[in-house]
Amino acid sequence: IDFKGVNMVINYDLPTSAVEYIHRIGRTGRAGHTGKAVTFFTEDDKPLLRSIANVIQRAGCPVPDYIKHFPKLQSKQKKKFIKKPLTRESICTTPQCFLKKAKRKMKTTKENIKDKKKVQEDKNGSNLQTVSKS
Repeated sequence: IDFKGVNMVINYDLPTSAVEYIHRIGRTGRAGHTGKAVTFFTEDDKPLLRSIANVIQRAGCPVPDYIKHFPKLQSKQKKKFIKKPLTRESICTTPQCFLKKAKRKMKTTKENIKDKKKVQEDKNGSNLQTVSKS
């Protein structure tokens, strides 16, 4: 899929391979256009960084020296990371005020539904009582 006008990609989780990294950031550079890619990583991602840094460097982009000196990932480790990527806490980019507003709205909706059901039950109950009296 080609998304026109994408000029920035943000990776909240580090791709597990250089190929996957290229695929993700490639959305910014279609048809000769330039773009930026920002990737967040943690200490646990260090083993994956070196292969991605090599790709970045071969493309002519600067790579910090400290990343170049990370140990090379063994093939068994690579397979392990690809089969079972790191698990992370979920990241929410929605502002808290919107989440609170949605929660209040959901609560109000649930209360309205309960009230409607109660009214229905009351109506049905009163109908049953009048039927049983006659």
